[in-house]
Amino acid sequence: MTVTISESPRRGSVTGPLLIAGHGLLEMALVSAIFLGLAPLLRQRGVFAAIAIGGGAILIWMAWGMFRALPRLSLTSERKSAAGRSLIVTGILMSLANPYWIVWWVTIGLGYILQSRQQGAWGVVFFFAGHILADFLWYTAVSTTVAKGRHLLTDGLYRKLTAVCGGFLVLFALYFFYAAVRG
Repeated sequence: MTVTISESPRRGSVTGPLLIAGHGLLEMALVSAIFLGLAPLLRQRGVFAAIAIGGGAILIWMAWGMFRALPRLSLTSERKSAAGRSLIVTGILMSLANPYWIVWWVTIGLGYILQSRQQGAWGVVFFFAGHILADFLWYTAVSTTVAKGRHLLTDGLYRKLTAVCGGFLVLFALYFFYAAVRG
Protein backbone atom coordinates (compact mmCIF):
# COMPACT_ATOMS: atom_id res chain seq x y z
CA MET A 1 0.00 0.00 0.00
CA THR A 2 1.71 3.20 -1.19
CA VAL A 3 -0.34 5.64 0.80
CA THR A 4 2.41 8.25 1.12
CA ILE A 5 2.61 8.97 -2.62
CA SER A 6 -1.13 9.32 -3.16
CA GLU A 7 -1.87 11.12 0.10
CA SER A 8 1.00 13.63 -0.02
CA PRO A 9 -0.63 16.10 -2.42
CA ARG A 10 -3.65 16.43 -0.14
CA ARG A 11 -1.93 16.30 3.24
CA GLY A 12 1.68 17.13 2.40
CA SER A 13 4.23 16.92 5.18
CA VAL A 14 1.72 15.76 7.81
CA THR A 15 1.21 12.42 6.04
CA GLY A 16 4.24 10.83 7.77
CA PRO A 17 3.42 12.06 11.27
CA LEU A 18 -0.21 10.91 10.95
CA LEU A 19 0.88 7.44 9.83
CA ILE A 20 3.39 7.30 12.68
CA ALA A 21 0.73 8.39 15.18
CA GLY A 22 -1.15 5.18 14.35
CA HIS A 23 2.06 3.17 14.34
CA GLY A 24 2.97 4.69 17.72
CA LEU A 25 -0.39 3.84 19.26
CA LEU A 26 0.03 0.22 18.22
CA GLU A 27 3.61 0.16 19.50
CA MET A 28 2.51 1.68 22.81
CA ALA A 29 0.03 -1.15 23.26
CA LEU A 30 2.68 -3.75 22.38
CA VAL A 31 5.35 -2.22 24.65
CA SER A 32 2.83 -2.11 27.49
CA ALA A 33 1.93 -5.77 26.90
CA ILE A 34 5.61 -6.76 26.82
CA PHE A 35 6.32 -4.76 29.97
CA LEU A 36 3.35 -6.41 31.70
CA GLY A 37 4.43 -9.98 30.89
CA LEU A 38 3.94 -10.86 27.20
CA ALA A 39 7.70 -11.27 26.63
CA PRO A 40 7.94 -14.99 27.58
CA LEU A 41 5.19 -15.91 25.10
CA LEU A 42 6.86 -13.95 22.29
CA ARG A 43 10.21 -15.66 22.94
CA GLN A 44 8.83 -19.17 22.39
CA ARG A 45 10.26 -20.90 19.34
CA GLY A 46 6.85 -21.86 17.93
CA VAL A 47 5.56 -18.29 18.19
CA PHE A 48 8.65 -17.00 16.36
CA ALA A 49 8.24 -19.63 13.63
CA ALA A 50 4.55 -18.77 13.19
CA ILE A 51 5.38 -15.06 12.94
CA ALA A 52 8.14 -15.75 10.43
CA ILE A 53 6.01 -18.02 8.22
CA GLY A 54 2.99 -15.72 8.40
CA GLY A 55 5.22 -12.71 7.77
CA GLY A 56 6.88 -14.35 4.78
CA ALA A 57 3.48 -15.19 3.32
CA ILE A 58 2.30 -11.59 3.77
CA LEU A 59 5.47 -10.29 2.09
CA ILE A 60 4.96 -12.62 -0.89
CA TRP A 61 1.33 -11.48 -1.16
CA MET A 62 2.40 -7.82 -1.01
CA ALA A 63 5.13 -8.34 -3.64
CA TRP A 64 2.68 -10.16 -5.91
CA GLY A 65 0.27 -7.23 -5.63
CA MET A 66 3.05 -4.77 -6.44
CA PHE A 67 4.21 -6.73 -9.51
CA ARG A 68 0.63 -7.18 -10.70
CA ALA A 69 -0.06 -3.43 -10.42
CA LEU A 70 3.12 -2.33 -12.27
CA PRO A 71 1.57 -1.82 -15.73
CA ARG A 72 -1.08 0.60 -14.44
CA LEU A 73 0.89 2.43 -11.74
CA SER A 74 0.80 6.18 -12.10
CA LEU A 75 1.66 9.03 -9.78
CA THR A 76 -1.36 10.98 -10.97
CA SER A 77 -3.97 8.36 -10.16
CA GLU A 78 -5.68 8.28 -6.77
CA ARG A 79 -5.64 5.01 -4.88
CA LYS A 80 -9.05 3.79 -3.79
CA SER A 81 -7.60 2.04 -0.72
CA ALA A 82 -6.49 5.33 0.80
CA ALA A 83 -9.58 7.35 -0.01
CA GLY A 84 -11.59 8.26 3.06
CA ARG A 85 -9.39 6.27 5.42
CA SER A 86 -7.80 7.89 8.40
CA LEU A 87 -4.04 7.96 8.09
CA ILE A 88 -3.81 7.10 11.79
CA VAL A 89 -5.83 3.91 11.19
CA THR A 90 -3.71 3.26 8.08
CA GLY A 91 -0.57 3.60 10.23
CA ILE A 92 -1.91 0.92 12.58
CA LEU A 93 -2.87 -1.40 9.71
CA MET A 94 0.44 -0.93 7.89
CA SER A 95 2.34 -1.78 11.08
CA LEU A 96 0.26 -4.90 11.63
CA ALA A 97 0.77 -5.96 8.01
CA ASN A 98 4.54 -5.53 8.28
CA PRO A 99 5.97 -8.84 9.54
CA TYR A 100 9.32 -7.22 10.28
CA TRP A 101 7.58 -4.98 12.82
CA ILE A 102 6.69 -7.84 15.16
CA VAL A 103 9.99 -9.64 14.53
CA TRP A 104 11.87 -6.45 15.45
CA TRP A 105 9.89 -6.15 18.68
CA VAL A 106 10.33 -9.83 19.56
CA THR A 107 14.10 -9.56 19.10
CA ILE A 108 15.74 -6.14 19.19
CA GLY A 109 12.86 -4.19 20.73
CA LEU A 110 12.41 -6.73 23.50
CA GLY A 111 16.11 -6.47 24.31
CA TYR A 112 15.83 -2.68 24.53
CA ILE A 113 12.77 -2.93 26.78
CA LEU A 114 14.49 -5.41 29.10
CA GLN A 115 17.55 -3.19 29.25
CA SER A 116 15.57 0.03 29.83
CA ARG A 117 13.38 -1.76 32.38
CA GLN A 118 16.42 -1.95 34.65
CA GLN A 119 15.81 1.77 35.21
CA GLY A 120 12.19 1.07 36.16
CA ALA A 121 9.05 2.18 34.40
CA TRP A 122 10.59 5.57 33.57
CA GLY A 123 13.38 3.81 31.67
CA VAL A 124 10.81 2.15 29.43
CA VAL A 125 8.91 5.43 29.03
CA PHE A 126 12.08 7.28 27.97
CA PHE A 127 13.11 4.48 25.59
CA PHE A 128 9.68 4.47 23.98
CA ALA A 129 9.54 8.27 23.73
CA GLY A 130 12.95 8.35 22.03
CA HIS A 131 11.98 5.55 19.67
CA ILE A 132 8.73 7.22 18.60
CA LEU A 133 10.38 10.63 18.31
CA ALA A 134 12.92 9.13 15.90
CA ASP A 135 10.05 7.62 13.86
CA PHE A 136 8.23 10.97 13.77
CA LEU A 137 11.34 12.85 12.66
CA TRP A 138 12.23 10.34 9.95
CA TYR A 139 8.76 10.02 8.46
CA THR A 140 8.17 13.76 8.60
CA ALA A 141 11.34 14.15 6.53
CA VAL A 142 10.21 11.40 4.12
CA SER A 143 6.69 12.79 3.65
CA THR A 144 8.02 16.33 3.23
CA THR A 145 10.48 15.12 0.60
CA VAL A 146 7.75 13.23 -1.25
CA ALA A 147 5.33 16.16 -1.09
CA LYS A 148 7.91 18.68 -2.29
CA GLY A 149 9.80 16.49 -4.76
CA ARG A 150 7.02 14.44 -6.29
CA HIS A 151 7.32 16.28 -9.60
CA LEU A 152 10.84 14.83 -10.00
CA LEU A 153 9.49 11.28 -10.39
CA THR A 154 8.15 10.02 -13.67
CA ASP A 155 5.64 7.19 -13.92
CA GLY A 156 8.36 4.98 -15.45
CA LEU A 157 10.79 5.63 -12.61
CA TYR A 158 7.97 5.07 -10.11
CA ARG A 159 7.23 1.68 -11.71
CA LYS A 160 10.93 0.71 -11.62
CA LEU A 161 11.25 1.70 -7.96
CA THR A 162 8.11 -0.29 -7.16
CA ALA A 163 9.51 -3.34 -8.99
CA VAL A 164 12.79 -3.09 -7.04
CA CYS A 165 10.84 -2.79 -3.76
CA GLY A 166 8.74 -5.82 -4.75
CA GLY A 167 11.95 -7.76 -5.38
CA PHE A 168 13.24 -6.84 -1.93
CA LEU A 169 9.95 -8.03 -0.41
CA VAL A 170 10.47 -11.41 -2.07
CA LEU A 171 14.02 -11.58 -0.68
CA PHE A 172 12.80 -10.66 2.80
CA ALA A 173 10.05 -13.29 2.53
CA LEU A 174 12.61 -15.95 1.65
CA TYR A 175 14.70 -14.86 4.62
CA PHE A 176 11.64 -15.11 6.90
CA PHE A 177 10.92 -18.65 5.66
CA TYR A 178 14.58 -19.57 6.22
CA ALA A 179 14.50 -18.07 9.73
CA ALA A 180 11.34 -20.05 10.56
CA VAL A 181 13.02 -23.32 9.54
CA ARG A 182 16.29 -22.49 11.33
CA GLY A 183 14.49 -21.28 14.47
